Amino acid sequence: MSAHCQVTGRRPGFGKAVSHSHQRTNRRWNPNVQRKTYYLPSEGRRITLTVSAKGIKTIDRDGIEAIVARLRREGVKI
Repeated sequence: MSAHCQVTGRRPGFGKAVSHSHQRTNRRWNPNVQRKTYYLPSEGRRITLTVSAKGIKTIDRDGIEAIVARLRREGVKI
């Protein structure tokens, strides 16, 4: 599962880890993504989305129907 939120578009951040001796190594900050299943009453079926914690809050605020409509306008197949 890629660390990418389908609702907010959050992706991993990249940078350097700096040790006590100041040696730098590459690291990455992954977003908190979960696979969540939502019920679409208009279609009578379930959909599974990969969403971040902020994406879950956005769905709770705006509703799954509004989010699915926006994703379809953007060309995402659901």
